[in-house]
Order: sequence, then structure tokens, then C-alpha cells
Amino acid sequence: MSRRIKKVAVLGSGVMGSGIACHFANIGLQVILLDIVPRDLSEAEQKQPAARNRIVNQALAAAIKSKPAPLYDKSFASRITTGNFEDDFDKIADCDWTIEVVIERLDIKKQIFEKVDQHRREGSLVTSNTSGIPIHMMMDGRSEDFRQHFCGTHFFNPPRYLRLLEIIPTKETKPEVVDFLMHYGDVYLGKQTVLAKDTPAFIGNRVGVYAMAKIYQLTTDLGLRIETVDKLTGPTLGRPKTGTFRLGDLVGHDTAAKVIQGIKDNCPKDEQADTFQQPKYLQFLLDNKYLGNKTGQGFYKKMKEKDENGRSIIHALNLETLEYEAQQKEDLQSLKVSKQIDELPQRLQEIFKLEDKGAELVRRSLLGLFAYVSNRVPEIADHLYSIDDAMRGGYAWEMGPFEYWDAIGVEKGIEMAEAQGETIASWVKDMLAAGFTSFYKREDGKRKYYDQESKSYVVIPGSDELIILDNYREQSPVFKNAEVTLHDIGDGVLCLEFTSAHNSIGEGVLRGINECIQIAEDGDWKGLVIGNNATNFSVGANLMMIGMLAYQQDFDEMNMAVNLFQQTTMRCRYSSIPVVAATQGYVFGGGCETLMHCDASAVAAESYIGLVEVGVGLLPGGGGTKEFALRASDMYFEGDVMIPTLIEKFKTIALASVSTSGYEAFNYGYLLPERDEIIVNRDRNIAQAKQKVLDLAEAYVQPILRTDITVLGRQGLAALYAAANELKLGRYASEHDIKIAQKIAWVLCGGDLTGTQKVSEQYLLDVEREAFLSLAGEQKTMERIQHMLQTNKPLRN
Repeated sequence: MSRRIKKVAVLGSGVMGSGIACHFANIGLQVILLDIVPRDLSEAEQKQPAARNRIVNQALAAAIKSKPAPLYDKSFASRITTGNFEDDFDKIADCDWTIEVVIERLDIKKQIFEKVDQHRREGSLVTSNTSGIPIHMMMDGRSEDFRQHFCGTHFFNPPRYLRLLEIIPTKETKPEVVDFLMHYGDVYLGKQTVLAKDTPAFIGNRVGVYAMAKIYQLTTDLGLRIETVDKLTGPTLGRPKTGTFRLGDLVGHDTAAKVIQGIKDNCPKDEQADTFQQPKYLQFLLDNKYLGNKTGQGFYKKMKEKDENGRSIIHALNLETLEYEAQQKEDLQSLKVSKQIDELPQRLQEIFKLEDKGAELVRRSLLGLFAYVSNRVPEIADHLYSIDDAMRGGYAWEMGPFEYWDAIGVEKGIEMAEAQGETIASWVKDMLAAGFTSFYKREDGKRKYYDQESKSYVVIPGSDELIILDNYREQSPVFKNAEVTLHDIGDGVLCLEFTSAHNSIGEGVLRGINECIQIAEDGDWKGLVIGNNATNFSVGANLMMIGMLAYQQDFDEMNMAVNLFQQTTMRCRYSSIPVVAATQGYVFGGGCETLMHCDASAVAAESYIGLVEVGVGLLPGGGGTKEFALRASDMYFEGDVMIPTLIEKFKTIALASVSTSGYEAFNYGYLLPERDEIIVNRDRNIAQAKQKVLDLAEAYVQPILRTDITVLGRQGLAALYAAANELKLGRYASEHDIKIAQKIAWVLCGGDLTGTQKVSEQYLLDVEREAFLSLAGEQKTMERIQHMLQTNKPLRN
């Protein structure tokens, strides 16, 4: 029998419970969120549902208001109903999945599961989100059906954003339940699902806490400052900016201390047990209740005074004196390398050659990590790729431990680790002796891992359903220039990958798009996907190029550049083959304009889409402003007033509105319901875009250029100029913002036309290009461009 999930019960409305409830609502499920009745109710309040549900209602309201937002769209909150454990527990009877997220106490969890067993429907799923309590210990006294449908499903906080979902079965969990949850978590919840064993802290936290504890130990040994260590163990290693000590502040030192102690107490055979000793400075924080962000100070402390620019001053804890001090910059070559080398494997190799204290910290921590994870297979996971998946998904590492090891070289890693006294598992040495020189390899367009049981390379399960462009590197590209690569991804479909810095769109990308569309049209190809596997689809147009042309006042060259951009986005729309975009991360400016001109798109839910050109003193000049005029026209109907629709489009561009999810992009008009699709798992967007190409190709008819776009001329200009003035009066806009806004209005209305009339796309593109060039010549625009290039932040002048 196929299993379908329609309704979910979440028991416990704390930070994790509310976040999990919101994410289930994100994917369209009906959710019931329950928690305890407040203990301090008066006799009158005992009879009031609102009072009895106060804890759960306040928790959910706080979650919805929190940032980053737990919901793709605030309207999705309507899918969640609330209740309490005393009055509403019977409502789990019609739920397909009940997930427990209460306090980390075994006695309380067992009480909850006793009630669940009484009310649940036979065959429904029951899972726990515990991060530390062994899963099998929660099943005592439960019915056979409960035990067969019970396991751990450990989400990471925040549940919407961190991609790891650990599935932890017991010996009694039915295999089909495990298979279902692994698939459902991947396809429907958008997670990196990892099969973990019922061992302390499972996979992610077992390895993550070791990595943190090792850095704590090395920081003391090497006498480094915490702010230096955070830079070394953050972006330098391809990890989040929080590094190690800021991560501790974020997690909470009480929580971290419990997990560290839990591993130490429950893993007596862990060969790195001494690493989990609590350093004196962590005990100092615990004793003083300096628990991190939640108490206002931890390793870092925000001071009351501000700097000369009005920004908060953050002091760092001196681990020797245990006093807070102004942060200092240490002059280490190992810190400079991260700015000099973009590719992480090459950066690691270079750092391993250096001799300063920063390089020693990186080297010793990674070598310790190599040894640690080698000895955790098969203790915590049967396969090495599960550990890498867990660290990438749960801790947002760019590479997992075995991938780091491959970058350094397996044999070299063993030699160096053993030289510093580490113990490498015998299976790694056996692998080398048998002639296998790396943990991963790419072959036949697939990524394979070394499987120690079969002693061979095996395709990573489920990866054949994904399109990962790195797997196509071994085959010759169909086309390539300095900024794009065109891949044959099978079944007659091509994929155009941007390879420029930050996937910015400059001349190389624009000419590449045109060339690739021409190749698809001239050859026996069904269509083209424009997509990549980078963190961000595109940060927009190459601002450096625009800035140089603006400063040189070379408007003929700029006119040609903007025209090339416009004609390229139009080429995406009016080619003789379907062109489909696959996006994720930032889809800004020119990236958004490219997306808007494709036939369709497969947009990852975590796509942040917007026309942001106002921030650098410009308007969207690659067809984006024209496109909003066209989309406004398509929304008009007979008898429509039209002005409110036009103002809505105007404000979206003038305020540089960016969607906080793919779903929210529909509200702004960047996406269209009949054309664009949201993909919850970003790893699947290119595969889905390919399928869209195949579906469209069956009966594809080349579109005809539009000449029927209704613009409002002076009538619209009057309304939009008034709207711009409101922005100024409300202090949302500076004088220069108003000038930009008026140019946007000019394009949306088709210029100074005497009345409403129909115009062509090319007419609007010409008006758009002229407005773009006029703004590019403004001194304040050049100041904004320069400021953005220097600081990566917008200037409001």
C-alpha cells in the first residue's frame, strides 16, 4: 500500500517544534501543533480555550515573527491549528505522522508516547526529534504496531534552512517505514536525508561536537585569539561565518556542554575521549551563565557604545585573562590565502604547506578529523558518504570530512595524521593497499564512493535521480568559453552553466547564452536548461563592467552592452526551442531578468529573487522593467481601473523588493503560477527543469513577438509620480531614489504618451535602455556603484 502524508501532528511547540510545524506547513500539509496547558491558570481561565492554548499560541506567533522566517509565505500559517495535550490529544487519530518534539527528558517522552499509542491510527508514523536520547529507550511498553512504525527523525535548527534530516531506526522499525522517510524527507521536505545508527548524538552532532571540541583544545594549545580562529574555521575552510566560537554562542553553551558531556559519558570506547574535556574558559561561561546569544554574551559580547559609523562594537573573550577585549587582527598568511584562492581544495593544499599558527590549527584539526571519522565507520554509519552528507547538510560545511581528506590526498593525510599521533582506521589503509586512492570518484556521469564491504566504488544511492554538473566534467563540453560551459545532460537536453565569478552576468555569459541557444536550435536538441549547482544562481550583472563604462562616460559602448543584455533575454523567450531556468540562492538583477524571460522554470524554494538595481542607482535594464510593464498589461481586464496594478509593479522595482523564498516571488510577480514551479529540494531543480524541457518540446511552438502591450502614458505617470512622492514623504526614499523611481515610471508607462495605447516589446526595450543610460551618467549613481564594489553594501545617497 502506498503511503501518503496529508496531516501531521507536532507535539511540543518550542523553537524546534514550531519550526518543524512551519516547515510541514511550507510543503502544503495540514498541521496540528500541541503543547501543555499553562500551570498558572485561574479557575475562570481553566474554561477558556484561548487561555489553555496560551503556550502553544504564543510559541507559534513568536516563530512566525522570527528571522530568518520559518515559513516560505506567511499565509501558510493558516495550515497550522493549535491545541493542548489535555483537550486535543485525540485529534492525532486522523494524522498520518505524529512527531514528538518535547523537552529532552526520557520520562516525559515516554509519557507522551504512551498517550500517542492510545490515540494514534494503526499504521501511522510516529517519530521523535530527540538529539541525544537513544531511540530504542523510548519504546518500552509500546504496542507492536507502534514499535514497527517508530523511529527517530532528527531535524536541525532552523528546520526550514538546515538541510540535514537524520533518520534513526530501531531494530524493530519496518524497513519500508525507513525507506519511506528517507524518500519523503528528500523529495517532499527538501532535506539531505541520512540514515544514522542509534548511537549517542547520531552522526551530525557526534562529528560536529568533536570538531568543535578539537578546535577548543587547539586554540588553547596554540595561544590563538578566538576571532582569529573563527576566521580560520569559517569561510577559510568553506564553513559558515560563525566559525567555531560564534557557533558556540549561537547554539548556547549549556546545550553544547550537555552534548559534549553526553558523548563523553556514553561513548567510553571513543578513542578521542580526552578531546571532550571541558576547557576552563567554557566552565567560566557556564558558571557565570554567559550562555551565548540567548543571554547577551558568551565568547563575544555586544558593548553598549557604538563606533563612529553607528555600528555595534563587539568584544571578544580573552581565553587567558577571561576578560572581554576589543577584537584584534592577526597578520597570518593562512588568513590571507582564503582571499587569494577561490577553490576550496586548492586553498586547503596551500594552507597545509604554510608554517604559521593558523595553518597549524587548520592542519591539526583536519588531521584529527580524518582519524576520527575513519573510526566512526561503521560505528555511527555504514557508509562514509553518510558522514559527509550529514556535515554538509547539518553544519553547512562546503565539504565533508572525507571530501576534505580527498582534497589533501588520502595517503598524505594518513602519513601526516599518524605523524601527529592520530590513529587511522585499518579499513582506510586496506583501501589504499588495494589500489583505491580516493574515497570518491566520478565515472560515467555518476559520483561513486568507496564501499568498504564490497571493497569497490559504488554509486551513491539516489544520486542517479539528480543532475550534478560536476559529474559531467570528465566528458567534453558541447561548448565552453571563459564564463559558461554547455553540458549534454542526456535525452537531447543541454544545460548552460555560468562559471563567472559569483555567476555574475557579463559579456562572456551573454554571448555564451546566445551561442548555446543557437547550438540547440541548429542541432538535434530538444531544448536548453539554464542552471548551475552553485550556492547562488546569479548575483546579477557584472557591476564592475558597468561602473568602468560609467566612469569613462563611454555611453556608446554601454548602449551596445545594454542592448546585448536585452536581446539575450529576449532570445531566451523567442528561440525555436524551449528554454527553462533552474534557480537557487540569489537570483538578483540580471539573473532575475533571465529567469523571467525563459519559457518556464524549476525554482528551488530557497531562491531569493529580485530586481535590485535601484540599490546601485539604476533600473532593471536587461528587459526587467519592460517585463513588468508587459505583465501589468496581461493583468488588466475590461473595465479595470489599471492604476493599482501598475503601482504594485512600480513599487516592487522601486523598492528593490526581494522575495524571501520562491513562493513569495509569486506575490511580487517575478514568478507566474501557470509557468513556474517550486522545487523544495534544491538538488533536484536541474533534473526537474530538464523534465520541463522534455514536456514542452513535445509540442513546442516558437512564440511571436508581442506588439499588444497596454501602457498608460501620462495618466499612469501622474499616478506613479504621486506614488514616488509618497515614498519620499514617508522617508523611504532619497532625492536620487525619486529620480530613479521616476525613470522606472517612465518605462512602465511607455514614456510621455498622451493616453493609453498598445506598444511593442522592442519599443519598451528602447525606452528602458535610454532610461538606464541616463541614470548611469548620474554622479550619485556612480557613487552607489563604487560603494557597492568596495563594501558589498548599498549606499543611500
